Amino acid sequence: MANAAPVTLIVGDEEFLADRAVRAVVAAVRAEDPGAEVHDLQGGKVEPGELTGLTSPSLFGDRSIIVIRAAQDLPKDVVAEVVKYTARPADEAVLVLAHPGGVKGKALVDGVKKAGADVVTVAKPAKGERLDFIKAEVRGEGRTISPAAAQALLEAVGSDLRELSAACGQLAFDTQGKNIDEAAVARYYRGRAEVSGFTIADLAVEGRLGDALEQVRWALATGVAPVLIVSALAGGLRSLAKVGGAPRNLRGGQLASHVGMPPWKIDRVRRQLGGWGPEGISAALQAVAVADEQVKGGGADPGYALEKAVHTIVASRTAR
Repeated sequence: MANAAPVTLIVGDEEFLADRAVRAVVAAVRAEDPGAEVHDLQGGKVEPGELTGLTSPSLFGDRSIIVIRAAQDLPKDVVAEVVKYTARPADEAVLVLAHPGGVKGKALVDGVKKAGADVVTVAKPAKGERLDFIKAEVRGEGRTISPAAAQALLEAVGSDLRELSAACGQLAFDTQGKNIDEAAVARYYRGRAEVSGFTIADLAVEGRLGDALEQVRWALATGVAPVLIVSALAGGLRSLAKVGGAPRNLRGGQLASHVGMPPWKIDRVRRQLGGWGPEGISAALQAVAVADEQVKGGGADPGYALEKAVHTIVASRTAR
């Protein structure tokens, strides 16, 4: 996206693609003005006059990016304000509206379209289109993927676009050569249709020991590489540390920028933080570091190393 439009309407119920579209607009603005401030708002909490205040010229001439998610929940008087603003947007502000589609909030969609907003559609891809998504993600990493490998990846990882995107990125990083073939997919992602490392990580940080151990055993039995499970465990704990250690005064886009996560992930991590303290997170990360060394050849039994790490993570959860 070379230049961001004054007002962009993102329509569709695919959350991953909607969030990516929002980030693309923010990146386009910050490419021109790195100091642009992001105001990340939820539709149901936007008050009358708030948009006018946020889009008013700054004394310092800084640009503002106002992101309104769940725009279908905007109150009627705010909808009228947004539509009026879209017809004559401010020079030093960029407005992004995210709407899932559907009947609710249709007046907003129709109004801002008529007023001249740019429209980005992010509908959930059909099964066949998911293969195109995989190919596009791999191309974005400077690689190619064979049709058979793309199909194998879809069958192994499942239809969730976030996981597919992460899988494409990891394959591109960890494999050699221009083209990713079916053997590479089998080596890294066989069995992930049944369970993923991300699932195990969520269960562990939420303190669900029995479920987490069951999924570890099933993952190993279906061919998931132990290193992928360790990586997911470490990622889950690092997310806890980032969000838990962020300054209390940061909100919305500022917090997302500070911790390097999209808002949907921050909300999930916040829910998972209950029962966790800094000492517990530190102890859990140390246990995962030990497991990482063992599954990479430092230990005789990767399964035992993983189970021990999960036990320690769950036990560390109450270390406040």
